[in-house]
Amino acid sequence: MADVIAVTGKGGVGKTTVAALVVRALVEASKGAVLAVDADPNLNLDTALGLKAEETVGDVREAGLDRAAQLPGGMAKAQFLELRIQQALVEAKGFDLLAMGRPEGPGCYCFANSILRACVDQLGKQYRYVVVDCEAGLEHLSRRTAGDLEVLILLSDPSVRSLDTVKRVLELVQELDTKVGKTAFAFTRVADDIPEPLKAAAEERGLPEPRAIPEDPELRELDVNGRALTDVGDDSPAYQAVKALLRDVGALS
Repeated sequence: MADVIAVTGKGGVGKTTVAALVVRALVEASKGAVLAVDADPNLNLDTALGLKAEETVGDVREAGLDRAAQLPGGMAKAQFLELRIQQALVEAKGFDLLAMGRPEGPGCYCFANSILRACVDQLGKQYRYVVVDCEAGLEHLSRRTAGDLEVLILLSDPSVRSLDTVKRVLELVQELDTKVGKTAFAFTRVADDIPEPLKAAAEERGLPEPRAIPEDPELRELDVNGRALTDVGDDSPAYQAVKALLRDVGALS
């Protein structure tokens, strides 16, 4: 079964950037096949990885419901959805991408959602790692889209307000009794070092000892020009910080 690495935090903290750098680090280390999961309806992870997701799991769900009466003879809906999820995969060198897509619209999707969850779980068994770029907020954790986690990466911008989201994520994980192997917490876009008041505020909230992922002009330039963030140089401070985090949690040697 794949080790699931989930990246979460409030909107704008750099979840997609960190998730893309995690994928690159695992692929470069030849740790085995990686499945990148874009769990944000805004679909940013594909471009961060230099790809284009033409179809999402949300599209597959809609198709599964709309075509229920038109399935090929002898094919169950579950088989149809599993096939369509395979077709929605975007393949790349060393990793694949699956985009979850938009949230549910009107109507009941309980049956389709339960099948989709089973299909995604089954798909994950084909990979060594599954890296999940969670949407802003707690939606996918509350629905347990990511399931049990080998690594939970919590991100905050350098502000006290962002710390409250991190605290709520940890509280929700405990409420859901989600099994988490290791938890890492980092401030993103840090200019120099983490200010002492932020370290104190994190400690007051019972958060893990924070790491720093520095502000990186090269990443910003890539983003401005619409290039893959994984094109950042090996000596990128942010990339080196992400690799150090992965080593600390045992995902990299």
